[in-house]
Amino acid sequence: MDRKLRRWELALMLGAALALVLGAWLGGEQRALAGRVVRLHVIANSDSARDQALKLAVRDGVLSRAEALYPPEATLDQARAALADHLDELAAAGQAVVDAQGGTDRVTAQLTRCWFPTKTYDGFALPAGEYEALRVVIGDGRGQNWWCVAYPPLCLGAASETIEDAAQAGQFTSGQAKLVTGDSGPYVLKFKGMELLGRLEGLFS
Repeated sequence: MDRKLRRWELALMLGAALALVLGAWLGGEQRALAGRVVRLHVIANSDSARDQALKLAVRDGVLSRAEALYPPEATLDQARAALADHLDELAAAGQAVVDAQGGTDRVTAQLTRCWFPTKTYDGFALPAGEYEALRVVIGDGRGQNWWCVAYPPLCLGAASETIEDAAQAGQFTSGQAKLVTGDSGPYVLKFKGMELLGRLEGLFS
């Protein structure tokens, strides 16, 4: 019995040590990625069909305005400054869409830090964690979200670029580009691991 218990304890200790090492590595990967992007977070007033459709229209209006604020070759600091200096204009772009459709909800925009779940896009994915984000809220902001990336400009209409373009421009390292496109292995499994570890940390913090 004692021998079995010691083996069980050893397995538990090894598992805990492995989880700590893996958690530190995954957390470092996420933080390194987060330091190179500005996410876009658009939140609908509610989950009604009308509010969800309006969310997408507001998204298009905000993206159209954001596209004009900085060129694709802008640095992160330049993009961040452009967004921060034009938050009123970005909110107004969304508000114009709401007003044009006869809505009464107020649209607000801020540059803040938000927690994002693991999210898969067309050709790449980003791990769960905290990111700086352009956060656009419509009305009460109780509806489903729309997520993408404002910098590098991966979601800015005609100005959109690929992960490969961003890596060539120095916006991602080659290792980060391989990680988010899955070239370094099954990224969804790695990113779900990050998300699980983050949730576990939240339970014990």
